[in-house]
Amino acid sequence: MNGKIILKKMKEYPAIVGFIGISIFFSILSDRFLTISNIINVFRQVSIQAVMAFGMTMVIISGGIDLSVGSIFALSAVIMASVLKTGSIFLGIITALVIGALMGFVNGFIIAKGRIQPFIVTLATMAIGRSLTLVYTQGMPISGFSSSFRVIGRGDFFGIPYPIIIMLGTFTLIWYISSNTKLGLYTYAIGGNEMAAKLSGVKVVKYKIVIYMISGILSALSAILLTARLNSAQPTFGTGYELDAIAAVVLGGASLTGGKGSVVGTIFGALIMGIINNGLNLLNVSPFYQQAVKGIVILIAILLEREEK
Repeated sequence: MNGKIILKKMKEYPAIVGFIGISIFFSILSDRFLTISNIINVFRQVSIQAVMAFGMTMVIISGGIDLSVGSIFALSAVIMASVLKTGSIFLGIITALVIGALMGFVNGFIIAKGRIQPFIVTLATMAIGRSLTLVYTQGMPISGFSSSFRVIGRGDFFGIPYPIIIMLGTFTLIWYISSNTKLGLYTYAIGGNEMAAKLSGVKVVKYKIVIYMISGILSALSAILLTARLNSAQPTFGTGYELDAIAAVVLGGASLTGGKGSVVGTIFGALIMGIINNGLNLLNVSPFYQQAVKGIVILIAILLEREEK
């Protein structure tokens, strides 16, 4: 394989190349980086943001953006927590998912029917969702759940934590939807050229609503994982998570203008964010610098994507 072919392959899979390169970098600087326990730890930490980012992937491929995922995360967590206190785990989980779906429906309906920019709509619902969370909880956390619920965030199956298993299951489902279903095909079509998709008979309003509902449901699923892991639902849950989700999708090679991206790239984008956090912690780098490092990595990814165009 000559240099041109290698370079072409690297451009096709920038997130995977970045993941391997950054992993090699940290494994050279820290002998604790490539241990089994640390790798499992990275995957467990990444799982919550990754599940949320899978939904964001479909939104961005469709040409939209969802700034409300962090607020959906918080609201679904605290209302689920109240239901869990009644003793029904099943009802609590269903409640969280329904809240996520409803908020996604509201986003998708206003964006598609009102023909309003997704940035404006989800910025507004982000503020509304956060406000509702604070009003509902009066700023107080809700904690103390049964061991049967906590096992979702803390248990494991043959040494593999349940959050990792749920992340991989969600990844498989979204990969299948985006690769093998009409919804996936139309998501790319809408993001590539919405007017052309509409003229081709695609029910754009319907599919946009479904796409934002998926994003909402996966935000709620992330909230379930974190609530179970911490044994507490905090009204400040999810603050800044929308930026992490968008960053994972962009690092995965998706275009913010729509029509391009994949959930495979997103999972490696999320892993890049995770190993940067983990590697810098192992090297005892101050948290004050870590945000700057992540910002630089995101800028490089955007510049590379722009150069490719």
